[in-house]
Amino acid sequence: MTEAITNRFDMTDKRALVTGGTRGIGRGIVEALLAAGARVAVNGSSAESTARAVGELDVGDRVVAAPGSVAEVAHCRAIMDAAVAGLGGLDVLVNNAGAGGGAALEDFTEELWDRVVDTNLKGTFFMIQAALPHLRESGGNVVNIASVNGMQGVVKSTAYGPSKAGVINMTKCLALELAPDIRVNAVCPGGVDTDMLQNLAIRMAGNVEDGYRMLSEDCPQGRISDVSELALPVLYLASDAASFVTGSIHAVDGGETA
Repeated sequence: MTEAITNRFDMTDKRALVTGGTRGIGRGIVEALLAAGARVAVNGSSAESTARAVGELDVGDRVVAAPGSVAEVAHCRAIMDAAVAGLGGLDVLVNNAGAGGGAALEDFTEELWDRVVDTNLKGTFFMIQAALPHLRESGGNVVNIASVNGMQGVVKSTAYGPSKAGVINMTKCLALELAPDIRVNAVCPGGVDTDMLQNLAIRMAGNVEDGYRMLSEDCPQGRISDVSELALPVLYLASDAASFVTGSIHAVDGGETA
């Protein structure tokens, strides 16, 4: 029984693409997939950031570069082409690339709206579209990274929150459309210890420790999570252990949305 369970988490020779995989949550997901035996295509918004991440991972031909901004449809297709060429196919797509940015309603600009929504929502949709023939061939699956901000109202999150709510609904719609061949699930992180959240904490309180204390006030666990605590649920959904899981939305938030 133990061996059977362990084998279902084994990702040896599975081929995965992680968008926004050069740092933060995406980097943690890349490292978890590699640790489970997968081969991974790493996407960053620029060739330079992607090449740097690939070099830092230092796992030889088990990792390939697939740079480009998911905010543009042509780039989504180029990212997928690079990933499939480097990996020889695709079993898992993790849509992690995202853009933050908030402002009061009267201060919101079209440029800010487009940057956030095009990256978070349009990019997720067209990456899945680009992956579709490859995932059909392999019987693969998709894991979308949404956010607890897509599950509840947040002040000055009127582009980011709706974009992530759209990802949640898209996950359910495509899980129905693509069943039974392709599973589609989503993970909704709460506060995760990344450089982006650290910068927010500093803006809020002048230092990371006090900022994190403020950010975790509504979290029953009373803290910010480590990247690995988000990456491991993604690994579960991407693996055969979740073979009967599709259309599900997993809040990994320490109980915040409870």
